[in-house]
Amino acid sequence: MLTPGGIERDRDADGRARNSRPRDELGRPLPPGSVGVERIPDDLDLTPAESLVWAQDLLDRGLAFNAHEVLEGAWKSCPDDERLLWQGLAQLAVGITHIQRGNAKGALTLLERAAERIRHSHGPAPHGIDATGLISYADELTTELRRGVDPSPARLKPRLVDQPTEI
Repeated sequence: MLTPGGIERDRDADGRARNSRPRDELGRPLPPGSVGVERIPDDLDLTPAESLVWAQDLLDRGLAFNAHEVLEGAWKSCPDDERLLWQGLAQLAVGITHIQRGNAKGALTLLERAAERIRHSHGPAPHGIDATGLISYADELTTELRRGVDPSPARLKPRLVDQPTEI
C-alpha cells in the first residue's frame, strides 16, 4: 500500500501497518535484505508462565526490545485485572531498550510509567512476578539516569519473577 507521500508500506490482511523489515538487537529497522534478529510474532498467544520465561531469556541476552514484544503479547491477552501489571512490564522493557539506545530521556519516561503501572496493579502480583522488586529496580534506574550514570549491560537484566517459573 502507498502512503500519501508515495512510499510503499507493509500492511497486514486487515490493512494495519506492519513493518516486515529486519530489525537489529535493539529493535531498530535495518535496510531491506539485511539479516536481523528473530522477530516476535504479532499474534503471540502464550500462557503467562511461557511469556515470563521467554521475556526473561530475552532480557538476559540483552534483547529488551524483543522482551517488550513478548510482554506486550501477554498484556494484550491477559485478564482485565492484570492489564496494568503486564503493561508496566512491557514498558519496563521499553525503558531498558531506550537506555540501550542511549536515549536517557525516553528511558526516564518509560521507567516512570512502568513503575506506576506495576505499583497500581491490585493485590499481590500473580504468576510469581516480583512487582516490589521491579518497582525498586525501575526507581533505582531512574535515579541513576537522573545522576547521569550510564548503566552497564549487566545492570539491564531485571528478574521478572521471585522464583524461576516452570512451564
